[in-house]
Amino acid sequence: MLDYLSLDKAQLRQKQRLLQKSYDDFKAKGLKLDMSRGKPGADQTDLSGGMFDILNKDSDFRCKSGVDCRNYGLLEGIPEMREMFAQMLGVSAENVFVGGNSSLNMMFDAISCMMSQGIGGCEPWNRQGAIKFLCPVPGYDRHFGITEFFGIEMINVPMTDLGPDMNIVEELAASDDKIKGIWCVPKYSNPQGITYSDETVRRFAALKPAAKDFRIMWDNAYAVHDLNDTPDHLLNLMDECRKNGSEDLPILFCSTSKITFPGSGVAAMAASESNMAVFKRKYQYQTIGYDKLNQLKHVRYFGDYQGLLDHMQLHRAILEPKFQTVLSILDEELLGRGVAAWTKPNGGYFVSVNVLSGCASKVVALCKEAGVALTNAGATYPYGKDPNDSNIRLAPTYPPVCELETAMQLFCICVKLAAVEKLLEKM
Repeated sequence: MLDYLSLDKAQLRQKQRLLQKSYDDFKAKGLKLDMSRGKPGADQTDLSGGMFDILNKDSDFRCKSGVDCRNYGLLEGIPEMREMFAQMLGVSAENVFVGGNSSLNMMFDAISCMMSQGIGGCEPWNRQGAIKFLCPVPGYDRHFGITEFFGIEMINVPMTDLGPDMNIVEELAASDDKIKGIWCVPKYSNPQGITYSDETVRRFAALKPAAKDFRIMWDNAYAVHDLNDTPDHLLNLMDECRKNGSEDLPILFCSTSKITFPGSGVAAMAASESNMAVFKRKYQYQTIGYDKLNQLKHVRYFGDYQGLLDHMQLHRAILEPKFQTVLSILDEELLGRGVAAWTKPNGGYFVSVNVLSGCASKVVALCKEAGVALTNAGATYPYGKDPNDSNIRLAPTYPPVCELETAMQLFCICVKLAAVEKLLEKM
């Protein structure tokens, strides 16, 4: 393979001309392709089409506790749905609260509640002056958006192959009582697809933060989103916390957004009894109850948690070839050239690519100009500012394979072209 870093100026100029010609050829095609967000394709949402036939006018609308799901009641959700989410999150059903269709909404509500009402017997965050949050990077832009919305200062914590750098997490959390929490996507992290190691989970459970109201926002969005026969295993955080007497530390979230319908799924949160008491007090004023008919449709469609897991194998059959397409083209076009490195996740929704420092914005702009939309460069960092301008999040899930092939060929040309231009600038 030709390592671009070893080329002299004349060789780079020649390479630049060839790449520019290839880029112009793609640009002339008038492409309109989208790899900007990690959303299911229509072939995936079609998998749950049978759910629309579950309930009709002759159905029994009562859940197993006897409550008519068409009426008021069961603020915490129907028992069957709480039990299904309990299995997904590895907690007791009594610790689960079922919400609407969006786990992001529940995360926003949780932060809002702690801002206005406080947690752990402490003053509300908005009465404590300037507060801070730890943010593993690269990470999920919508997490960062929530904390930015509330004016919470965000502190970057680098990700490692084992999860967030726990030496930094432990040091910062223990040294500053203004640091109130950390965002986590513990299994198949967004965007790198990293699953936290057992040691990392145990260290989270053993955290000794200076702030009594420090909370771990544990967004297990990809808990069942495996892509091959060797899926990652995530240690149960709540079990480890109970061993340490720290069960108030985590607040767990998940949803069926990428299992059934992103716009009409079901979300849930789980927490200790004392934490949940705070959130339930808020919810009892916020709503009389969420959509129990939708919850009933979901549990009757899947039957049980194993039925949900079986359903995820249908998703895998659709997604595995898409991820293989992305990874194989990255290997064919960029491996050994010294201009990019990328993750090869066992699950989740993204592939994370690091290009040469200072090149990510250029790559994204080149792709956009040629008709392929990518997530904005910098989106995986707080405030949209990647200090190295190097990380790009690829979302293979939505386009069909034929479009992915085209988009990835163009992407690799853009990576090489931006790298050559950057190397020439330095000469």
